[in-house]
Amino acid sequence: MPWSAPLTPQMQAEAARHGAVLPVLHTARLTLRAPRLSDFDAYRAIACSDRGQYFGGPMPVADAWDDFARMTAIWLLRGHGVWTVEAKPAVVAGFVLIGFEPGDLEPELGFMFLPGFEGKGLAFEAASAARDHAFAALGLTTLVSYIDPANLRAQSLAARMGAVSEGEIDGSQVWRHVRRSE
Repeated sequence: MPWSAPLTPQMQAEAARHGAVLPVLHTARLTLRAPRLSDFDAYRAIACSDRGQYFGGPMPVADAWDDFARMTAIWLLRGHGVWTVEAKPAVVAGFVLIGFEPGDLEPELGFMFLPGFEGKGLAFEAASAARDHAFAALGLTTLVSYIDPANLRAQSLAARMGAVSEGEIDGSQVWRHVRRSE
């Protein structure tokens, strides 16, 4: 399995070198950093469980790996992608994404967290940092979150962030985030 095959020390160093050039975002309680191979365990715990139902799952492990790898690789192609969200002290809490996946009509702000990190405002903190980075550093003027109509927590988070629901496309609600006046 590609996610569990051991890395040589040289491979580890090369992966760390590439990851070091991706932007790192800091909030009061979180660090958003480049994904690492070891983060796949947390991603798998979300995507392969009932939690994955809101984004095409629960997925088989191989599909979760493919999704994780694509969201990581998009950094090379578009200058944005998935961040691993670490709660202090250095514990993986979840993931946020500025993505552009097949079928997306425009860049997406996505977020997914492990159960033990919900209800603490961490998703709001991480998603707000990613949104602000997209507007300030990437020059985007809007982002959307594609949210499963049954995912009330994600809808509540989008609304709390100031996003507005604009209807549905392909079975997902479209929530628009706009750049705030400064």
